[in-house]
Amino acid sequence: MADEQKKAEQAEQTAPKRPGIDDDVVGKAYDSRLMRRLFAYLKPYKLQAGISAVAILIKSASDVFGPYLVKVAVDTYFAPAPGKKLGWLARHLSPDPVRGMTEIGLLYLGSLLLTFGLEFVQTYLMQWTGQKIMFDLRSQIFRHIQRMHIGFFDRNPVGRLVTRVTSDVDALNEMFTSGVLAIFEDVFALTFIVVIMLSMSWLLALLTLSVIPAILFATQIFRTHVRESYRRQRAATAKINSFTQEYVSGMSVVQLFNRQSRAFHDFSSVNSENKAAWTDAIFAYALYYPVVELLSSIAIALVIWRGGIAVLHGQTALQLGGFLHPVVTVGILIAFIQYAQRFFRPIQDLSDKYNILQSAMAAAERVFKLLDTEPEIPVLTKPISGDRSGRIEFRDVWFTYQTLTPEQMESVGSMSAEELRCCTDIEWILRGVSFTIEPDMTAAIVGHTGAGKTTITALMMRFYDVQRGAVLVDGIDVREQDLIPLRKRFGVVLQDPFLFSGTIAQNIRLGSSWITDDEVANAAEEVNVADFIRTLPAQFAEPVLERGSTLSTGQKQLISFARALAHRPGILILDEATSSVDTETELRVRLALERMITGRTSVLIAHRLSTIQRADTILVMHKGQLREQGSHQQLLAMHGLYYKLYQLQYKDQELGTPLSETATV
Repeated sequence: MADEQKKAEQAEQTAPKRPGIDDDVVGKAYDSRLMRRLFAYLKPYKLQAGISAVAILIKSASDVFGPYLVKVAVDTYFAPAPGKKLGWLARHLSPDPVRGMTEIGLLYLGSLLLTFGLEFVQTYLMQWTGQKIMFDLRSQIFRHIQRMHIGFFDRNPVGRLVTRVTSDVDALNEMFTSGVLAIFEDVFALTFIVVIMLSMSWLLALLTLSVIPAILFATQIFRTHVRESYRRQRAATAKINSFTQEYVSGMSVVQLFNRQSRAFHDFSSVNSENKAAWTDAIFAYALYYPVVELLSSIAIALVIWRGGIAVLHGQTALQLGGFLHPVVTVGILIAFIQYAQRFFRPIQDLSDKYNILQSAMAAAERVFKLLDTEPEIPVLTKPISGDRSGRIEFRDVWFTYQTLTPEQMESVGSMSAEELRCCTDIEWILRGVSFTIEPDMTAAIVGHTGAGKTTITALMMRFYDVQRGAVLVDGIDVREQDLIPLRKRFGVVLQDPFLFSGTIAQNIRLGSSWITDDEVANAAEEVNVADFIRTLPAQFAEPVLERGSTLSTGQKQLISFARALAHRPGILILDEATSSVDTETELRVRLALERMITGRTSVLIAHRLSTIQRADTILVMHKGQLREQGSHQQLLAMHGLYYKLYQLQYKDQELGTPLSETATV
């Protein structure tokens, strides 16, 4: 539709210069403002989160219990240090080595079973909670998207909105399930390990911690590199999603003009950006983890070197009081090696959790930016109901698809009509349009491409708000009416019919449970599509694929007619609705149209003048202005614009050109 093309061009002009700018947002690893909003979604499940937190705390303690048991076993039964006092646990073990080792083995097994149980509880509850939060958040986002006005979708690509509902919510789910609580687990584990190591031997503990500055330095470099790679990944992924969606949707055009090679070349370029970003991140990970492993190995080597010397000089250490030469037993040395190995695992995990948090904060920033976007057409608290007469009136309507600033809106209200026409920074689609369509009247709108025909019908249903003037339906300004009852008054059949995945009956009913099966069948009979439907294997239960890809354009159009008729609208809008059907079908549809328009206000947009000659009034639009208005005979008698358009089509028919191929108006 020409007006739709004009609308798209206007939207493109007013859209941000970088469509993927939201996807470039990287975000901080922690943002208290965003975190508070995120934890609001966790509040309904605080019991499950609390149980998970307690499970993590106990699990962290049970994880570090194993090496301590090994130390007790060695120092008590295998290599007891002379003069070394036994710990509390060792004093309560059996003096018999076999029985004592059995007791230690059972304690070790018990700690493993406890860790397993706590791990199961924590994992299950947090995954369950994460899925609940994802459900709530996706429901809120989708509900919010449905509330947005049509102009919002003109400025925001579909791929970006889909990413908010899918990828961004997945990133937040990963934060809840593998991010925040996992960080607490790592912090608890590090704390327990450090406390135990310091209690065993402060000297060996310091040797273990001596490589921490080097690890922090390597981690900082890693984070900086990965942060930049992550930003490039997000931007590249957004480009791939947008590119793929656009070219798959327009594959018929690509193949028609043999653009496959060029499209593949363009896709390869975008795909290469994504590969390069991921390759840089992989290089950073491949370098970072070996560095941490090397530094941890150095720390363990220092522990073995200094601990071994301390074990060999254990007697001397006792004689000196154990301060300058702390007592290190074989059991302590073995336990320290195990603790040192476990100490560096949480540090590596924290680097991964940093990336998870950073990704989640960026996703939260984008999601909340969407949720904080207020609809430009808000829901009224005290709407006014009309008389349901079907009367439509336009009063000096000025409209543009551009988004005007408050200063521009204020100036529009104070300018004269002549000043508005001369305004160069606003491209008006409608310019001072005024007309009235009385109840039960059939009105037709004709005009050249881009004249504003489809825009007029969109304003009736308040898909957009006018910048000046007023649109009245049922005697009330549409800006003062509740949107849901207002739009229920309309039945619309578009030039490009849209069918949803489901069945034919579901597409006719479109979620209106009050429409019975008999009414669905009757509507199909009225528009002469029932015969075709009954030839299908499942008839009205026949599955419809995405956008009705298994049906012809004419069949989809007829189903759209049945949909409009089944909902019994008070006002019927047909936007070039017969352009997709053949001549024979069009004749049958015209008979159905006569029944459809009876008893209701009807607005027809048509390029074929033969389809609107019986209209009660015809509005002739030209460059956004209402140039002529009257019946078919009245307009012909005026010898104006409509007369010229009619003569043009009439001459084409005289020359034998099919009506469907005549020049459009």
